[in-house]
Amino acid sequence: MRLGKRIKRSTTYFLIKFLFFFINLIPRKLAIKIGASIGKTYWRFSKKDRAEIEKNLSWVYKDQLTPEQRIEISRDFFINSGKNIIDVIRFKKYFHTEIKPLVTIEGVEHLHEAFKRGNGMIGMTGHIGNFELMAAYISNLEYDMAAIARQMYDKRIDKILVSNRTAMGLTNIYTTDPPIRIMKWLKKNKGLGVLIDTDSHRVKSEFIEWFGKPAFTPIGQTILGIKAKTVFLPMACVRIDDNHYHIIIRPIIDTPLTGDITIDTIEITTACVRELEQIINEYKSQWIWLHDRWHTKQEKTT
Repeated sequence: MRLGKRIKRSTTYFLIKFLFFFINLIPRKLAIKIGASIGKTYWRFSKKDRAEIEKNLSWVYKDQLTPEQRIEISRDFFINSGKNIIDVIRFKKYFHTEIKPLVTIEGVEHLHEAFKRGNGMIGMTGHIGNFELMAAYISNLEYDMAAIARQMYDKRIDKILVSNRTAMGLTNIYTTDPPIRIMKWLKKNKGLGVLIDTDSHRVKSEFIEWFGKPAFTPIGQTILGIKAKTVFLPMACVRIDDNHYHIIIRPIIDTPLTGDITIDTIEITTACVRELEQIINEYKSQWIWLHDRWHTKQEKTT
């Protein structure tokens, strides 16, 4: 590795360490204000990301949104993201005493029903609101939960992030881990949280419509879930007034299986996507519109 890259990575690592130390030292109210300010500042200076968000909003909602509304959604996304990161950083020290009491949950009966069936649960979600908090909260409902995550390029940073999750009782599973690990986990009637809203060639994906346009969507978790006879639950955790959170768990996806793994995988994943779209429509400023969701084109992968 080149010296310049080593210096850059080390600088990033120490900045993150300092951030974790400082944010856990001050009151939440002040920390949240700092997170919001950082998010708003980033929004002001990140022309590329702002343009990507407004482009995607224009494509999805067309004339349903005015230019002013698109700008507001873009700004609020970064502010919400800054606030969400602050609470994640404070997990280890303040989750039980300070953050957990601010969470309400809708549809918890679907979660209980999923685990009653005895073959595990896959929570199908996306980069909506505070997805890290949702996994931690469910884990603290006395259900064994794991989260699939991409390993960071710097092992020191990765260690910090994984430690933050495991402190909440979560098990960390990397996208590069063998599928058999996930299968064994599910067959023990445990839960798994997965993000299905990114365009990535690192995981097995297929084209599924998002907001009316084909988008390259992860399907590996659906294939494994079908084989393990697992229950699929669409869910998300959104930020609401007064810096509180609300977890939304939609009903179990009980799509009849045809026996054709390809058809069943597409049908189940599509059903989950439709539920997530409804949540995104209601909380537009909390989805990661800056991601180039429709980057990969079908003709490129044919």
